[in-house]
Amino acid sequence: MTRVLGMASNRGRNLINIHERAPGGAELGVVLTNDADAPILQKAADRDIPTEVVEREDGEGRKAHERRINDALAEYDYDLVCLDGYMRIVSNTFLDAQPTTLNVHPALLPSFPGMDAWGDALEAGVDLTGCTVHVVIDATDEDGNVIEDLVDAGPIVTQEPVPVYEGDDAEDLKERVLYEGEFAAYPRAVGWFAEDRVDVDYEANEVSMPGNVDESLPLRFLATGDRAAALRYGENPHQDAALYADYTCEEATVVGAPQLNEGAKACSYNNYNDADAALGIVKEFDEPAAAVIKHTNPAGAAVADTLADAYRDALSTDAKSAFGGIVALNRECDAATAAEITDSFKEVVVAPGYTDEALDELFEKDNLRVLDVGTLDTPREQFTEKRVTGGRLVQEVDRQAPSVEDLEVVTERAPTDEQLETMRFAWQTIKHVKSNAILFATGTETVGVGAGQVSRVDAVEIAKMKAESDAEGKSADGAVMASDAFFPFPDAVETAAEAGIEAIVQPGGSVNDEDVIEAADAHDMAMVFTGSRAFRHD
Repeated sequence: MTRVLGMASNRGRNLINIHERAPGGAELGVVLTNDADAPILQKAADRDIPTEVVEREDGEGRKAHERRINDALAEYDYDLVCLDGYMRIVSNTFLDAQPTTLNVHPALLPSFPGMDAWGDALEAGVDLTGCTVHVVIDATDEDGNVIEDLVDAGPIVTQEPVPVYEGDDAEDLKERVLYEGEFAAYPRAVGWFAEDRVDVDYEANEVSMPGNVDESLPLRFLATGDRAAALRYGENPHQDAALYADYTCEEATVVGAPQLNEGAKACSYNNYNDADAALGIVKEFDEPAAAVIKHTNPAGAAVADTLADAYRDALSTDAKSAFGGIVALNRECDAATAAEITDSFKEVVVAPGYTDEALDELFEKDNLRVLDVGTLDTPREQFTEKRVTGGRLVQEVDRQAPSVEDLEVVTERAPTDEQLETMRFAWQTIKHVKSNAILFATGTETVGVGAGQVSRVDAVEIAKMKAESDAEGKSADGAVMASDAFFPFPDAVETAAEAGIEAIVQPGGSVNDEDVIEAADAHDMAMVFTGSRAFRHD
């Protein structure tokens, strides 16, 4: 465990934050102040952290004071020193006797050094400032006088940007830099030292981290965005919301996509979320494809020879649920497809372009939002992220696309060529269905979708019910079933057999795979394993 000497002249809020967060297992081993009335003393006592007070005596020089500090600390064991509002420049008399000493400065050095970094940032009119954690170096001459150019000039360990808003005063900015900047950067730096990740080169005045390389999942993740739209509300009317854009994104996206019928209502939070989900499905396919989305799940999806046929096939999976849904197309929308779309109520249509005739048709619907995302032939994003309380989850986008050769036949009956192609379509589509997910398909169109269930067999029951009750002109009889994860028990296979399913694609990997395969064989089903799961939870 790394023990830290914390030094503060006032409240020491950064020190307490570091202690309570214990980055890399670090904790305060002792707190020293040069002011007997400093609030940090009581905060430390409340946490059973030993304290020392070494005030500067009248007429006492810098180096003499620091020698007394060193003496007061002689009996303590610690590995790192953290200054936090310690209102004295320290010299080599202190630094040479101590382990590495860090300080946090409320600006992005080398900008705005000195005592009034917040006021200097406001006076300069910048829209971004922040904080810097740096290694402390001697900023005094032989007589103990301060050399201003060396103050806050030590090797930089890490920085954290913080926005400056219109109307900020110095106090506003000071608090924001503390809570949004220093409370993030200082524990990060301490954690790096505690985990022995950092090399300090005093001669070169630089800090290096051997593991901090340009890789897919780096040690530090940065995210930024610019508000692209103020939305009417969030998922519900009582929630405020806004849309933020990442202008470095090259992939075709609904964010910033022009809404061609300007008189219609602007897209809502839910519209954007659903439109993004819908676009993600049709991007999976090279052939003409359409998807209809409700609450980020597909009511239906299909691939066909023409876009209009693909849309009809997608809609007929569950036209009831598709009412008020979001439509995505992977081709320029033509008049025939537009006429099919406007035949029932839809909220949004997303496509990489529209013919003039298609726009004339779509614009007949006053509140159908028509988004043009431009060409889909763009670089794809590598990662997706999800905010969780206190952080972010970042992962690679699920790009799996197994070929026929990748599918392992595990049953006595082998799938037909047509079933294998249906399996590939179903697998590319089920990646976009919330888990637990089950999807019935024939050809290259969905027949029934069971989404977001905590029980896999329940998801099969829902897909079966949807196919029997809501699908128009299609049936589960003879269809293929896809499951986004393995079957823990044979019950889902039994239920699928009742629906008329004849072939199954699933990851495999259950301890009960043999029982599941046996059940499939008993019903003369073909089953293949993909060897990879396709969970989707958001």
